[in-house]
Amino acid sequence: MAIFGNDSGAAPGVVRQGREVTYPDFSSPTVDKVMVEERAAGLGKRSIKGPAKVAGLKLAISMMDLTTLEGKDSPGKVEQLCQKALRPHERADIPSCAAVCVYPKLVCVAKRAVSGSTVKVASVATAFPSGLSTLAVKLADVRQAVELGADEIDMVIDRGAMLSGEYGAVYDEIAATKEACGHAHLKVILETGELGTYDRVRKASRIAMLAGADFIKTSTGKITPAATPPVTLVMLEAIRDHAQATGRRVGMKPAGGIRTAKQALHYLVLVKETLGDAWLTSDLFRFGASTLLNDVLMQLEKERTGAYQSGDHFSKD
Repeated sequence: MAIFGNDSGAAPGVVRQGREVTYPDFSSPTVDKVMVEERAAGLGKRSIKGPAKVAGLKLAISMMDLTTLEGKDSPGKVEQLCQKALRPHERADIPSCAAVCVYPKLVCVAKRAVSGSTVKVASVATAFPSGLSTLAVKLADVRQAVELGADEIDMVIDRGAMLSGEYGAVYDEIAATKEACGHAHLKVILETGELGTYDRVRKASRIAMLAGADFIKTSTGKITPAATPPVTLVMLEAIRDHAQATGRRVGMKPAGGIRTAKQALHYLVLVKETLGDAWLTSDLFRFGASTLLNDVLMQLEKERTGAYQSGDHFSKD
């Protein structure tokens, strides 16, 4: 079933300091709203049971980024979150989470807490969550987080520029941020709930990938709506097309609003059916969902024992 329609045409070059700048082709297919929503809903009806369900839930845990991004964050809270990421459950067969995500000031705390493990430390930057700061401040924010030890940077795009059609400005800022990241991987947050249409989400995805994003991410988790299956499907389709055109695999991270094990399995189905098994790894797919882990652990206990554990058996962070 084809989701995308005809190409919308290339963006023109822009003049900067008296010279013409040639950008990559930002054109992107239009999105059929009805078809993408129907396909996303249809893939959500797949029934996954027994050993396949258990394997899927464990895979989901290994893909989770546990996040604390509050004004009241403290070293103690970050350390507690890191311990939960390192060992989500006392059972030895439950994997560690993929990463913890914190503000730059607390990167050092997180790095010490996960030292020697496979858990990565991510940091938000570029004036998260608004993105409304000067480029110099944003890049300084990124460099500081990387110097403090961040393995991954989660940046936010300038939604005002995107909505105004200033695609070159969006591209330039992402490219500059990627350069400032150095060895760290860059996740580009589109804040899809503010972009308004699937077409803008599709174009923003393309711009981010052309500018060097290692991951594209739906949301900051600070506004509603955040991640949804149709939006995620649009972004996955963009990733697929980019990989086919360039040979470069870009990761995907839906974030915000994913709270149940059933939803997590739905997203894994979306990934498998759109991108294939190669993307079913934490290197190319993540969940940004701070409240998801406990529900997945409860579902795993139900599969093992036939009964739910009380929520009191899990930390509330």
